[in-house]
Amino acid sequence: MLTLKQITENKDEVIRRLAKKHFDGREAIETVIALNEKRKSTQGVLDANLAELNNLSKSIGALMKEGKKDEAETARARVAEMKEGNKQLETDMKEAEDKLTALLCTIPNLPSEQVPEGKHAEDNRVEKTGGEIPTLHEGAQPHWDLAKKYDLIDFELGVKIAGAGFPVYKGKGARLQRALINFFLDEARNAGYLEVQPPYVVNAASGYATGQLPDKEGQMYHATADDLYLIPTAEVPVTNIYRDVILDKKDLPVKNTAYSACFRREAGSYGKDVRGLNRLHQFDKVEIVRIDTPEHSYQSLTEMVDYVQSLINKLELPWRILRLCGGDMSFTSALTFDFEVYSAAQERWLEVSSVSNFESYQANRLKCRFRNDDKKTELCHTLNGSALALPRIVAALLENHQTPEGIRIPKALVSYCGFEWID
Repeated sequence: MLTLKQITENKDEVIRRLAKKHFDGREAIETVIALNEKRKSTQGVLDANLAELNNLSKSIGALMKEGKKDEAETARARVAEMKEGNKQLETDMKEAEDKLTALLCTIPNLPSEQVPEGKHAEDNRVEKTGGEIPTLHEGAQPHWDLAKKYDLIDFELGVKIAGAGFPVYKGKGARLQRALINFFLDEARNAGYLEVQPPYVVNAASGYATGQLPDKEGQMYHATADDLYLIPTAEVPVTNIYRDVILDKKDLPVKNTAYSACFRREAGSYGKDVRGLNRLHQFDKVEIVRIDTPEHSYQSLTEMVDYVQSLINKLELPWRILRLCGGDMSFTSALTFDFEVYSAAQERWLEVSSVSNFESYQANRLKCRFRNDDKKTELCHTLNGSALALPRIVAALLENHQTPEGIRIPKALVSYCGFEWID
C-alpha cells in the first residue's frame, strides 16, 4: 500500500497519478490525511498524559513520606482519572489506525510516469514484436481438437472429476507439461534465479501482504475451515518469504524462481475466451520474483522482460510485448509489460506472461526492507513475472507447430520431452 509519507508530502501528485488508473482518489486521500492527523494528535495527548502520570505516580510516594496524605490522595485520584481517560484515548487511536489501514488498502498503487494513458486493453501500447506467424495447412485445428485427436488432454474427464476448468493431461500431453516446467526452471536457474518450492496455500497475512487480500473480485479459493487460501500464483508465497525481513543492500537483487500449480475462480469468465486451455481454474506456472533497491528496480524490470522474451523465442512462437495503459493495470502494479503469443488456429493473441514492478507498494505491506549504505532501513521494491504460464503456451505450441504429419516439438524442448513429434 502507499506510504503515509507519499500521501502527506505529495497529496496533489498522488491524486493526479491515481487518475491515470481511473481511480478518483481525492476523497480517500483527504480522509487518509484527516485520520492520520487524528491519530497523531491523539498520540500526542496520550504521550503527554503518560508523562504526567509517571510524574504523579512518583510524587505520591514522596508526598506520603512528607506526611502530606491529603495531597497524596488527590494525586491518586488524579492518576485514576487519567488512566480512565487514557483508555478512551487508546480506543480512539486504535479506531483511527484501523480505519486508516482499511482505507489505505482500498487505494491502488501509483502508476509509473512510464505508463501510457488509456482505459481499456485496446489502449495498451505494442512495444515490440518478434517471431513469425505461421501459415497453417488446410484443415488445421484449434488446440482443443488437436488435444482430442492425439489424446493429449481430456477436458470432459476433468469435468467429471472436478468441474470445468480442470483438465486432465495424458500421455504426451502430460509429458509436454512436465517438459515445459523443467525447461522453464532450468532456464531460470541458468539466469541466476534460486529455485524454491513453496506451499500451494497461504494464510490471510500472506495474501494481504502481496495485495491479493482483501479479495474484492472473489477470485481466490478459500478453505474456510482453516482460513487458508489456494495460491493464484507462486508470487504470493515466494514474495512472502521476505515478509518482516531486513536485507543487506549488498545482497540485492534477490532472485527467486518457483514452479507451482495455480488456482483461480475466474469468476465472471465466459464465451470463447474460456474454451480449451484459454482460461482455467487450475494451471501450472513458473514464476520469477525479484527483491531490489529503488534505484535499480527498473533495470531489473528490463532484465526480466528480456529474459521472458528469450524463453518465447526458444519456443519458436510469434510474440508481442504490450506496455499496459493505466486503465488495464492491476491494482498493485506500478508498471506492467504483458507478453502475448499468437494462436494461429484461433487467429488471436493470447496473454502468457505479465512482468511487473510494484515499487514499494507490496514491500510496505510486507515490511520488507533493506539496510542502505548509511545503515538506515528503506523499503525494497518487489517485482515478478510469469516465466511462463503453461496453458496458453501449450495451446500456441500445439496450434502453431501442427503439420499434416503431426505436431512438431521445438528444438529447445526435445531433450526434455524425449520425443520430436506428437503423431
